[in-house]
Amino acid sequence: MSSNGDNSTMSTRELADLSALADGTIDPARRPEVEAHIAASPELSTLYERERRVVEMLHHAAVTDRAPAALRARIEAQRPKPAVRTRRRFGYAGAMVGAVAAVALALALILPGGTPGSPSVSDAAALAVKGANQPAPVPDPEEPSGTIGNGIQDVYFPDWKGQFHAVAVGQRTDGLRGRPAVTVYYRWKGKMVAYTIVGVPALSQPNATVTQKNGVQLRTLKIDGRTVVTWRRDGHTCVISGPGLSASDLQRLAAWSSPAELSS
Repeated sequence: MSSNGDNSTMSTRELADLSALADGTIDPARRPEVEAHIAASPELSTLYERERRVVEMLHHAAVTDRAPAALRARIEAQRPKPAVRTRRRFGYAGAMVGAVAAVALALALILPGGTPGSPSVSDAAALAVKGANQPAPVPDPEEPSGTIGNGIQDVYFPDWKGQFHAVAVGQRTDGLRGRPAVTVYYRWKGKMVAYTIVGVPALSQPNATVTQKNGVQLRTLKIDGRTVVTWRRDGHTCVISGPGLSASDLQRLAAWSSPAELSS
């Protein structure tokens, strides 16, 4: 990521990298380079902070705002394409940020599952192959409920160490078209298991084999040759996959209940 020395404009690459860093979709291998480049430029730093706040507003609005399907579809149709947005010049940054903030709040209206442009379970499952770029979450010693990390919007990841001898080894955070998405990676039976939680509203249910286990409705399907199990928890979408593991293994993990739930 290079600069031409003229801070009055930003290149297409810089705009794309700035947006990807703000919404969490940046390539982990390029994150340090992009962060350093933005930190070295007051103009880029200012724009990045504004866009990061827009992403936060969008995530919040996705939880609290709803609108008729026709309105959501109309907003989506009027959105500029990514290639068009990234060609805009830094000289228009003030106006662009104001417009982006308005679009971000409107964009939250189109996110409920089943609307045009909303992410799918397949999109969520694809996050697993990106790999961890953060340390593994750890159990809270003051909350021995069988959960680890901060989760998403009060939906937490399981601590499988006791019941399954599966140990969390890393995690990553992404933006999935406006929804926050966190993936935790576990080592189990010599294999890597990826467990992703996507923020509300829930993604559309895929066509899949439906099973009930421990009171949980699970959907099992193949995506790009991988076995994937998905289900919903408190309006969130959960997706689990593990190359080399059977569907029944993944379903056992998916239907896990915390010690607190089992004793209630």
